[in-house]
Amino acid sequence: MADAQTLKEHLWKKLTDGPFMMVGLTGSGQHSEPLTVQLDKDQVDRLYFFIGRDNRLAAGGAAMAQFVSKGHDFFACLSGTAQIDQDRAMIDKLWSKAAEAWFPGGKNDPNLALLRFDIADAELWESDVSLGGKLKMLFGGTIKPSEAGSHAKVASTAV
Repeated sequence: MADAQTLKEHLWKKLTDGPFMMVGLTGSGQHSEPLTVQLDKDQVDRLYFFIGRDNRLAAGGAAMAQFVSKGHDFFACLSGTAQIDQDRAMIDKLWSKAAEAWFPGGKNDPNLALLRFDIADAELWESDVSLGGKLKMLFGGTIKPSEAGSHAKVASTAV
């Protein structure tokens, strides 16, 4: 079983490998939506997303983000606060050809907004079912928590 520090390291690695998350404002009554996270290794407990100014998340506020890794072996639920960030230097730093595909006007597209998600806390799961656990799954046995993988609640995702 991995400890909380290892799970936090795995979170950032997995987000780099498959940067798609579901993000929504809590209490808004609206569903979460898929977004591509923009990671800045210099920012602890912070995620960025390029969105349209007309996007429902642009209103900001308390938010949740969920992540499932490409291999379906790592899961994260992050809570925090979302808000529009006007920092032009950060837009320049995070800009990519993939972002430009969504904003034909480039970095100066009038609809472009940079959504900043400040992580308040997170819950992380990594499934790493043991060989014994896999056999139990195959034959209908009961899997003990120690055979299922790792889990941690963390106040910071900093590694």
